[in-house]
Amino acid sequence: MEQEPLITFGHGTADRERLTELIRGAGIAAVVDIRTAPGSRHNPDAGRERLRQWLPEAGIPYRWESRLGGFRKLPADSPDTVWRNDAFRGYAAHTRTDEFLDAIAQLLDEAAERRTAVMCAEAVWWRCHRRIVADFVVLARGRPVLHLMPAGRLVPHRLSEGVRLREDGLLVYDGQGGKGGQGSSDRPEEGRARSGRGT
Repeated sequence: MEQEPLITFGHGTADRERLTELIRGAGIAAVVDIRTAPGSRHNPDAGRERLRQWLPEAGIPYRWESRLGGFRKLPADSPDTVWRNDAFRGYAAHTRTDEFLDAIAQLLDEAAERRTAVMCAEAVWWRCHRRIVADFVVLARGRPVLHLMPAGRLVPHRLSEGVRLREDGLLVYDGQGGKGGQGSSDRPEEGRARSGRGT
């Protein structure tokens, strides 16, 4: 039996009407918010309190999952040397914590029951910590991941360059695992010019 994919998307500047259209168009049945600070000064419809109201009104369950939020502290001994962006590097370390593993287990249990999407702010997945969540789900849990693009297209996740699965079943970005198949514009080095604002 084919596994139900985990979906990811970023709300960007889309208002509730556009978000509802995108979510329904992708067949998403539940939304899990993985922003650290689930508010938006520039897009009030994407604030946590409003989402808790209008998404269920649209027939789409919503919950906030703070354990998967970004902006994680970068350990001094981080082995994730592929990342040049400290936000991504810190989140890579977070994927090896019990907090992350427990949250992912719950998320994937939910995703097995109904088509579930994780949501952040950044509209483009490769500029967001969603890419690292997706790396883990695909490589460490063997589950498919699709990214919902702003125009409504669903694209399969492509592993980040330099990621590998360790013997303990966790991920590390040390460049010893070969290329993950990313195009040149999607490489982790792109993070140098980004603030990681989607995290």
